[in-house]
Amino acid sequence: MSVAVIPFRPVDPKTRLSGLLSQVEREAFARAMLADVIGAVRSAGFEPLLLSTSPYDCPGVEVRVEPCGLSDALNDLLPTLVGPVLVIMADLPLVTPDAVRRLANTDADVAIAPGRGGGTNALFIRDPSRFHVDYYECSIRKHLTIAREAGLSAECVDSFCLYLDLDEEEDLVDLLIHGTGRARACLEELGVELAVTRGRVGIGRRTPLHDARSAVRTTGPTGAAGR
Repeated sequence: MSVAVIPFRPVDPKTRLSGLLSQVEREAFARAMLADVIGAVRSAGFEPLLLSTSPYDCPGVEVRVEPCGLSDALNDLLPTLVGPVLVIMADLPLVTPDAVRRLANTDADVAIAPGRGGGTNALFIRDPSRFHVDYYECSIRKHLTIAREAGLSAECVDSFCLYLDLDEEEDLVDLLIHGTGRARACLEELGVELAVTRGRVGIGRRTPLHDARSAVRTTGPTGAAGR
């Protein structure tokens, strides 16, 4: 079975959501998004491998702790893997098994799911020994260049389900509209909801931030309480 490498930051993630969610809540939300991603890659036929910045217990999933930067951690790992590899971010709560299969079923040596602002949300690499990554600062252009210089064919795959990575409060609008998984359930449990003001859809919250911290009961990837 092919491996799906999922970089994950379990401690103090998604700091740009700190105006809406406390650290405890952001960590629960990150676990919920991770559970959605793990479920999707498994259903698509991949074995998840978590690349975590801190020690993290994820029952049923291999976890490797790599506190170094994202690109360095992946570039150390990729040459050790055999066969096609999927690299997919942990903050893609709309991802579906079909979206993952579509990325993996292209004829290209490297298939790329772009994110907003030139980011790279997922990569399918047929031969990881011939490719390296370089994230941040318009990484999609860098990944296309890396593939070309290695003599590899590359294809960008247009996918809404792989495009939405959660970083800003306004990103939560699409999750609440289109989401069906644990990440949406986590937000709803915290009292986060859609709010329409002057015809524009935004985010509101029924429960004050300081009162909601103890209300988080988000389940982890295997159905056990998230840690």
